[in-house]
Amino acid sequence: MASPTDLRTSEALQVLRRVFGYDTFRGFQQDVIDHVVAGGDALVLMPTGGGKSLCYQIPALVRPGVGVVVSPLIALMQDQVDALTALGVRAGFLNSTLDLDARRRVEAAFLAGDLDLLYLAPEALGSRATVQLLDRGKIALFAIDEAHCVSQWGHDFRPDYLALSMLHERWPEVPRIALTATATSATRTEIATRLDLTGARHFVASFDRPNIQYRIVPKREPRKQLLGLLRDEHPGDAGIVYCLSRASVEKTAEFLTANGIAALPYHAGLDASVRARNQQRFLREEGLVMVATIAFGMGIDKPDVRFVAHLDLPKSVEGYYQETGRAGRDGLPSTAWLAYGLQDVVQQRKLIETSEGDLAHRRGLARHLDAMLALCETVRCRRSQLLEYFGEPGTPGCGNCDTCLEPPESWDGTIAAQKLLSTVFRLDRERNQRFGAGHCIDILLGRRSEKVAQFGHDSLTVFGIGGELREAEWRGVVRHLLAEGLLAVEGDYGTLVLTETSAEVLGRRRSVLLRREPERPTSGRAGRSRGTATATAELPPAAAPVFERLRAWRAAAAKEQGVPAYVIFHDATLRQIATDAPTSLTELSTVSGVGENKLAKYGEQILTVLADAPA
Repeated sequence: MASPTDLRTSEALQVLRRVFGYDTFRGFQQDVIDHVVAGGDALVLMPTGGGKSLCYQIPALVRPGVGVVVSPLIALMQDQVDALTALGVRAGFLNSTLDLDARRRVEAAFLAGDLDLLYLAPEALGSRATVQLLDRGKIALFAIDEAHCVSQWGHDFRPDYLALSMLHERWPEVPRIALTATATSATRTEIATRLDLTGARHFVASFDRPNIQYRIVPKREPRKQLLGLLRDEHPGDAGIVYCLSRASVEKTAEFLTANGIAALPYHAGLDASVRARNQQRFLREEGLVMVATIAFGMGIDKPDVRFVAHLDLPKSVEGYYQETGRAGRDGLPSTAWLAYGLQDVVQQRKLIETSEGDLAHRRGLARHLDAMLALCETVRCRRSQLLEYFGEPGTPGCGNCDTCLEPPESWDGTIAAQKLLSTVFRLDRERNQRFGAGHCIDILLGRRSEKVAQFGHDSLTVFGIGGELREAEWRGVVRHLLAEGLLAVEGDYGTLVLTETSAEVLGRRRSVLLRREPERPTSGRAGRSRGTATATAELPPAAAPVFERLRAWRAAAAKEQGVPAYVIFHDATLRQIATDAPTSLTELSTVSGVGENKLAKYGEQILTVLADAPA
């Protein structure tokens, strides 16, 4: 006789095949699902694109009652519900976008048990009416999506998440599953404590995203560098470009548009209707580039984002990982590209010094920034250092990041560091003056600029002693010293000052190892051609035109239904269809991602597209 666990596993696997069209679970999905179906609480860390949603969707379909999903993503709930509806799952949402009649219909469906999943915003659980509604229905489970939002040190902190411990207090018999793609061990502990999940079973997947190629380049003319990336490597691809300021978002979107790239802006300063329209276009049209502040992106399910580019330095490794993880959710090769320069370091240090909060808060921000700077400055495998940050053992080399594809040289920069620190020392102590990096570099290079001449700095003993390095290399020295805390910036003008540890270098008690700056920008195309993941994206020659015909059909179907293209089918599914060329519904049903509902709805249309394809 089959055990209860075997029966639950069998039922979950049937749902996976029938509804979602997949034959097997990935990683520890099955362990999570079995645990939650049995009534256990879980804390799940799984990278973006790793299949977190199935970990609560399938238990909601297997357990009696309605799965209640707490999500901070009001603007995306409609698309999430559309995607589930396309699979034949009965889903709805309650948030401030609904009118009274629509809300009553969803509430009635919940009470009647006519929903499988109900999405709620976290603030909704602060409403007495919502709590009373949930009391009257049958709840299968609570899923707390984007659980890192509860972390007050995190990059996406949402105060409403702090109240979600009430779920266990009010409904102690209902299992809860908290999910996130980004959390260090300290953040996991904070999530468990704040959500009253200290007794929950933890499931932690690898943070590795092998299909993403991580690249960090010296910032020269960042918009032109970005344009080169898009033209050379990602023509016609969908992607996200992150900028620190609203003004930079606007200017970058205008620059790309003027150069023939379809780009849209997104930031909190835009009218809400404009933001919503641009987000919808990005989700529903193919090949658009979204230029945005970090206000955009969390919960974006678009699977075919082929690149994420940063024109400014992220504030933390968590933020960087979360944002770059929006690329390549479908597992196909994608690029995470960051342009990083001295001014980024100066700007971020200034933001920390002027930030609200006490000294402990500023120190916390500084620790996060230090880890991000270390990732930028490393001569090791970027992926390995990224994984180690999240407590996962790194590897000697991934073969798919810039430092592996084109290993940088390292050099002993101790003497150069001493020269720079001596310049800052002499300006401060001998002349009682402080200046920024550019002026210090002019002095070292022996440039009699207007300012150097004005202040008589060409008479300093350090004037002209740095001719062995180029300006770009001196900027790298400054950047590294700032990253290591051997130099600091202060004031509105970003003037350089020594730190307590500067004396260790000046006194020859500490050496400084630096990256060798390349003479010219690295050829990204050459790097990609050697990437280990690139070959998986290739289609057989005969299948490529069929794939494009299927994409055209999908675009038309999505437009007719008013849903994103990926709601119909992911690229990965269309690629397999194009490659396998099924000739019957039975054969089509074996393709990964083709469940019963989609087979019935689109099967004949797909077979017609295949039959009409030129031989």
